[in-house]
Amino acid sequence: MASIRSEQRREWRKIVLNRPDRLNAFNDEMHEALARVLDEAADDVRCRAVLLTGEGRAFCAGQDLNDRRSGEGGAEPDLGDTVERFYNPLVRRLRSLPKPVVCAVNGVAAGAGANIALACDIVLATRSARFVQAFAKIGLIPDSGGTFFLPRLVGEARARALVMTAEPLAAETAAAWGLIWKAVDDEALMSEAEALTDHLATQPTQGLALAKRALAASAANTLDAQLDLERDLQRLAGQTPDYREAVQAFLGKRQPKFTGQPRPPNATASALAGAQS
Repeated sequence: MASIRSEQRREWRKIVLNRPDRLNAFNDEMHEALARVLDEAADDVRCRAVLLTGEGRAFCAGQDLNDRRSGEGGAEPDLGDTVERFYNPLVRRLRSLPKPVVCAVNGVAAGAGANIALACDIVLATRSARFVQAFAKIGLIPDSGGTFFLPRLVGEARARALVMTAEPLAAETAAAWGLIWKAVDDEALMSEAEALTDHLATQPTQGLALAKRALAASAANTLDAQLDLERDLQRLAGQTPDYREAVQAFLGKRQPKFTGQPRPPNATASALAGAQS
């Protein structure tokens, strides 16, 4: 059975973590498979959004500890190497994917599984779902961006308590605290997540990708630097076919039909240079 299942929909992909017998905990093969399908989605011009979810009763229980037992002679595994080779690239892929990523948390999201969910753009969860920063239970620190996302989303006091107590956080509380977008009835999760992804796949894909870039940069930028970045990215957004279509639709009193196509080849070099600086 493949550890990752990728399903092509009309203009988006549904990617399913598929080790339900291990609560979708990661091993090396699963990491490699997920990296492949995310790269394929990034390169596929027909794919304008991604939905990430888990098979069975959990979203993801983090790292499969069976893969990280002591080696011969009692040598301890290098967990920093695991983070560097697998988890850090995964989080970077999700944050930089040039299209929206929706996460449907269908059950427990623990350890790295919780933080992988937080790396997505919009997170929905069943009311029965729980988010657990389980690292303290095994003497580790949060990885996969946990120490970055948590204090920014819920504040330092709550972040410290979640990390140090490893207490499960109910999805409804997670939504109330701003950790995720919303909690929904268990039976409604997939239909709502798929409808949201389907909607995002009809929106101005290039503009959404540029918005992701702006949001990603804001945490480290001064206000002046962020204003400059907004100017440069807005210049690029204004050169896309979807912006032109939106203006024409407004003037014609009709709904726009976005295609998600990139800027034309004659986009100005100064706009490109400005956004990359």
